[in-house]
Amino acid sequence: MVQRSHVTYFGAGPAPLPTPVLEKAAEVLLNYKDKGIGLCEISHRSPEANDILARTKQALATLLDIPDDYDILFLQSGGSGEFSATVYNLVSIWVEKKRAKIAEEVGDNTDEVLKRLRQVVDEELKLDYLVTGSWSLKASQEASRLIGAKHVNIAADARKANHGKFGKIPSEDQWSLTPRAAGGPALVYFCDNETVDGVEFPSFPRSLEGDDAPLVCADMSSNFISRKVDVSKYAVIFGGAQKNIGNTGIAIVIIRKSLLPPHSTPASPDLLRHLNLSVGPIVLDYPTIAKNNSLYNTLPIFDVWVAGEVMSGLVDSFGAKRIGGQEEVSDEKARLIYEAIERCPDVYRVVPDKSVRSRMNICFRVNGGDADKEKAFLAGAEKKGLLGLKGHRSVGGIRASNYNAVSLNGVKLLVAYLDEFAKSA
Repeated sequence: MVQRSHVTYFGAGPAPLPTPVLEKAAEVLLNYKDKGIGLCEISHRSPEANDILARTKQALATLLDIPDDYDILFLQSGGSGEFSATVYNLVSIWVEKKRAKIAEEVGDNTDEVLKRLRQVVDEELKLDYLVTGSWSLKASQEASRLIGAKHVNIAADARKANHGKFGKIPSEDQWSLTPRAAGGPALVYFCDNETVDGVEFPSFPRSLEGDDAPLVCADMSSNFISRKVDVSKYAVIFGGAQKNIGNTGIAIVIIRKSLLPPHSTPASPDLLRHLNLSVGPIVLDYPTIAKNNSLYNTLPIFDVWVAGEVMSGLVDSFGAKRIGGQEEVSDEKARLIYEAIERCPDVYRVVPDKSVRSRMNICFRVNGGDADKEKAFLAGAEKKGLLGLKGHRSVGGIRASNYNAVSLNGVKLLVAYLDEFAKSA
């Protein structure tokens, strides 16, 4: 029988989880805190569930030094659901701000307010998307589906800078962000790490710095809790849990409280419908989720518990270093893999440009993408217990996902195999 200790899993998601967390999970699934029932069976309204929520929030806040003026939400939408949620919520806030400003100018003349607001929405509503890979492309397509392509500004398309393929991030002087002088976009959206294409932003974009920056929404699904993040630079951060944080089932949203009532008021559903804009489902409505402490509907508390255990483990492991400790480990593992690939340029080729190589998803080709050679590479890796290395179906090749639960020893085994295979290729 193959034991868990015999394999190292490099799959891109669902991803490996720390073995101690899984061992403890097996216990609490049967009997949680000697209650005689398992964790999946307790009420999401119970004191135990609220305690799990509080501890998980605190672990994440500690790891990332999240300021007090931010809230943490848990939703069941996954990262893809947040493609829609960010549009619904931030467009609604933008519309209401425009309506309030017009109302100040024209007074109680409702017809005139609506007439002018309709014109403003038609002419000025923009959502800026930095398309650097498959997931940001899907996010921009969802925005177009929800509010119309005329309102979606592709401020950067990495394919135009890389012969029609993803693998680079265009320099910021090539971006066409919506001018802030005109009120700015309802949001600027980017995917911090592109899981499919192995592209990661090396740092926060300079173009989005400053107090007057437009609302920034970042998909961090595959590099969440892997490096330091200045949360104060963002209005919204989200990520699916199934990469570095936990098992499939929840998305985590970090949101600036100024975007929630009573600080911000979303446009009413009637107003949005009058303007031919989408009204989002209540389970994706950030004010509703925040007001109900993520318990508006039945939250999968077990999934939150797993995430809390993973993050609490990092807090305990790295102490004062917090997420900086995990960043050091992640960087070291990525360095070892990339150096092994670069030692054998006649056999391996890293796909993305060196300036934007992901630390989390290391994408490369074998012998120029020779199908037989890549099948042989994968078969040989599997024999050595190195699993999950096949690239995404849309791009092929090899992908080693260097998530937090992948051990340094597991990476060293992969490095040894890379060297061994290169000698026989």
